[in-house]
Amino acid sequence: MELRHLRYFLAVAEALNFTKAAAQLRVAQPALSRRVQDLEDEIGVDLLKRSPRGVTLTAEGKLFLEKTRSLLKLAGESVEQVRALARGEYGELHIGYAPAPTVEILPPALAAYQKAFPAVRVVLHDLSEQELIDGLQNGRLELAMMPEIAGLKSRGLEFEAMRSYPICVALAPTHRLVRLKSITLEKVAAEPLIGFSRKDYPEYYIGLDRIFGPLGIKPRLAVECDSASSLITEVETGRGVAIASPILKHASGKRLLYRPLTGTKEEMSVGIARPTKGDVTPAGEKFCEILRKTSNGATLAKSRAAK
Repeated sequence: MELRHLRYFLAVAEALNFTKAAAQLRVAQPALSRRVQDLEDEIGVDLLKRSPRGVTLTAEGKLFLEKTRSLLKLAGESVEQVRALARGEYGELHIGYAPAPTVEILPPALAAYQKAFPAVRVVLHDLSEQELIDGLQNGRLELAMMPEIAGLKSRGLEFEAMRSYPICVALAPTHRLVRLKSITLEKVAAEPLIGFSRKDYPEYYIGLDRIFGPLGIKPRLAVECDSASSLITEVETGRGVAIASPILKHASGKRLLYRPLTGTKEEMSVGIARPTKGDVTPAGEKFCEILRKTSNGATLAKSRAAK
């Protein structure tokens, strides 16, 4: 049974006239009659009653007409969904993200993407650095919004930076160092340091080595935190200071103050990671395109506001 035969039957059943149906389908009437007869022979029942005055539907024909309409509608929807999927306008997109570092670039990109492609279901996964890498490697994630880390290429991943932020010092408002306009590496090294978990955020410690290593300084790590919120709380209570990017302000608000860190040019780049040899779906590629546009727009707006 072919869809073409079902369409032929539908045209005849709705017009109740072979001549009109043939004209609508732009096929010869004898050919249309044969195809409908072939369909009846295949099913084994009469769907139509033929007479010199025209055509009427049998009881079986009425039921088959109802089912045919549903089948053809489903077939049409299936074809359109597959085409939309190929255009990146339909489907499901799994994106992992690190909440604090991506707070400036992910929300506007996601809002623009959902407005442009409402039929794509975006599933966000709030994960640690290592979980993001694992998710990209095992295929659970298609893309990951995260800070740049060393060795991604060796893990079969590639990174595209969208924004870069200078490294600064986060302090409690009551900390004695807030009176300074900037803080040196030596002063930070003399303070208890609040950092992230070594297990979940190994790149954080690689970054500390890059910052303090050239001076032969080793900071005193007081507390390891498993999230940005716990790090903010530890610093706020006065247990130490933290090396962070100013983007942490979005999460901490007025609970912490930030000062530039002098003696280093280290920056934190935030962007999108993806498998080097992985097949990113058309929906994923569309999201990357929108992320580039919204990130560039935010950077230009921020730079103009600063002038």
